Amino acid sequence: MSENNTSTTGLPKLAKSTIWMINFGYLGVQTAFTLQSSQMSRIFQTIGADPNNLGWFFILPPLAGIIVQPIIGYYSDRTWAPKLGGRRLPYLLLGMLVAVIVMLLLPNSGSFGFGYGSLAALWFGAITVALLDLSSNVAMQPFKMMVGDMVNDNQKSYAYGIQSFLSNIGAVLAAIFPFLLTLLGVSNIAPKGVVPQSVVISFYVGAALLVVTSLFTVIRVHEYDPTTYAKYHGISEEDNKEGGNWLTLLKHAPKAFWTVTLVQFFCWFAFQYLWTYSAGAIAKNVWNTTNATSAGYQAAGNWYGVLAAVQSIAAVVWSYVLAKVPNKYHKLGYAGSLFLGSLGFISVFFIHSQWALIISYTLIGIAWAGMNTYPLTIVTNALSGKHMGTYLGLFNGSICLPQIVASVLSFGLFPLLGNSQVNMFVLAGIVLLIGALSVGTIKETYEN
Repeated sequence: MSENNTSTTGLPKLAKSTIWMINFGYLGVQTAFTLQSSQMSRIFQTIGADPNNLGWFFILPPLAGIIVQPIIGYYSDRTWAPKLGGRRLPYLLLGMLVAVIVMLLLPNSGSFGFGYGSLAALWFGAITVALLDLSSNVAMQPFKMMVGDMVNDNQKSYAYGIQSFLSNIGAVLAAIFPFLLTLLGVSNIAPKGVVPQSVVISFYVGAALLVVTSLFTVIRVHEYDPTTYAKYHGISEEDNKEGGNWLTLLKHAPKAFWTVTLVQFFCWFAFQYLWTYSAGAIAKNVWNTTNATSAGYQAAGNWYGVLAAVQSIAAVVWSYVLAKVPNKYHKLGYAGSLFLGSLGFISVFFIHSQWALIISYTLIGIAWAGMNTYPLTIVTNALSGKHMGTYLGLFNGSICLPQIVASVLSFGLFPLLGNSQVNMFVLAGIVLLIGALSVGTIKETYEN
């Protein structure tokens, strides 16, 4: 599993194949997450949700994440179940099983006879979305933690780079599934209030992919037992058995934790509006419709899937570029990526051609690459092995909290901006630009 030489932290240098296996299941988890984020707005508007109320549904996933991920980190720090894989893998198995069940239910929200726009249909959709995000968070967090647990500082950028690569491949697959299935003859329209089969089958395929890739990681990865983990991280076995009060841990978190959190706030605030309003904005600007039951709106939903794939491909390519950037230029690479992404968001306001939107989403993908390349590497390098899982779970708040804030504020901002989903994109671009400027606060991060 590993070679004999060790890094300065005491962790062994892992074979590249081991690092790939540690991350491989992330492909399936990200496929599930992207299906949820890219199709959720479409599903809810198809079953009769008012666009002004979308924020209520989009607040559920980050709310689940901000609660669940610290809990998973806290308990997995203290877990050792060798028959189930070790410390983190048992939680991956649990999250995977629940996520698969929910993925089979969510796209059928309009198929149980509840009625178009009925509270029953909307509540069923909302509950399944909450369960899917909760289970996805349970399944996703172990991958981030295992890199922190098992990969030395010299290989950590490579490991998170592989995780980002697999994440974006999963996002590409999820994004293009409805489009490809439509090309293959699967119906992309359905009776009023019913989600098209192109979306339903996409969720089924995503569920299968989640199972297969997760099992690869579970079977091929062997986590360090508590004694070995403590030795490699230079801590005692008792350290991770301590309670670790969350407020106390936050009080003593390294500077990198907080400076990156500030940048993350603006980034994830902007991307929450990307997921919430993309389908509606594209339908309005390109297909000239706001009717969620129309063929034009469903075509816009499919095209957003293609654009999400473009975003992910751009992120893969740009991640490779950023990996070549010397340390002294990291701040420039981070800020520059976010700046280009802000231009992508704002440009959507001016574009009425579906093909020209490829440029917009390419720029957005560049920002996405920056958001996935730097934060975890910076934070995990600043942490010791003590309470690693809990800290990473708490750091997930820098992703979830801005999404919650964005969703809550959308109830006032959406009508203030003329009930226009396109205008919300402009706002997102401005917020992301602020994020680019705030990168200057993480100067000290590279000194930790």
